[in-house]
Amino acid sequence: MNPYPDLFSISSQKEFEKITLKVFRHQYDHNQVYQDFCSLLKKDKSNVKSIEEIPFLPIQFFKSHEILSSNDSVQETFTSSGTTGILTSKHLVTDLAIYEQSFRKTFSQFYGNTEDYVVLAVLPSYLERDGSSLIYMVNDLIESSNHPESGFYLNNYDELIHKLIELDSWGHNILLIGVTYALLDLVEKQSFQLKNTIVMETGGMKGKRKEIIREELHAILCDGFGVSTIHSEYGMTELLSQAYSLGNGIFECPPWMSILIRDTEDALSYIDYSKTGGINVIDLANINSCSFIATQDLGKKYPNHSFEVLGRFDASDIRGCNLMVI
Repeated sequence: MNPYPDLFSISSQKEFEKITLKVFRHQYDHNQVYQDFCSLLKKDKSNVKSIEEIPFLPIQFFKSHEILSSNDSVQETFTSSGTTGILTSKHLVTDLAIYEQSFRKTFSQFYGNTEDYVVLAVLPSYLERDGSSLIYMVNDLIESSNHPESGFYLNNYDELIHKLIELDSWGHNILLIGVTYALLDLVEKQSFQLKNTIVMETGGMKGKRKEIIREELHAILCDGFGVSTIHSEYGMTELLSQAYSLGNGIFECPPWMSILIRDTEDALSYIDYSKTGGINVIDLANINSCSFIATQDLGKKYPNHSFEVLGRFDASDIRGCNLMVI
């Protein structure tokens, strides 16, 4: 159940701030893990009056605790990928309809009607395991595209290459969405000159290739696919919303999601626009888990509320995660 159904009709910053503070109070009351964390920071409903005063739960808590703000039964557990022996994040979802509403409305806001696209997904590392929120979303996009050629491709790259060239030449609008290493595999096998295709990377080498900086990656993909820009999706197991970049690695959020940039030296304070720090995410679609998450990503925010993702904290850098040692 969604106790705040109006969160998907937010139309102004003032409205966003008002609902965000309501969600904070709701989660403080209904999420014991979050309330205990707030108490450690000496924060409660009486002394949090602005968004900047809201405590952000370190994302690692999704590995060690059950993060729930609802007494409803769990419909789905989304899990992160991880190597053997490494704890994975678990996002307990009590209302899949909220997730579906979130990603459908967001896709529509950025790209229009899914029925206007053939959706081709090359996400092998995600398809090979259960519990991926990305696979859940992309599968819904494939089904709602209502096109017989839409579908997933595991490792059958030759078939995908043939279909992509054919459909693009016929003038179909195509969304090719893929994990980074798989898109690089494609352009190494075949050089394209696509005219009607959006190429969207979801990030991640998944240990298959050496990590490279975004500018270099996008240059390789633009050249290989014959397109002028590469789109990107910013999402994660612990979120039920996504931000999208229509090019140049600059992301924008739907109206119920926002980014704050915390100081890497002091996790409880924020830094100015265009300076690099840790990414804190407000995701109001997480109404039944926790909407306030301190990620391990580094980024910058810009005055128009867009943002850039620049990398991740080094695992050995305790300063970036110093909320964990309070």
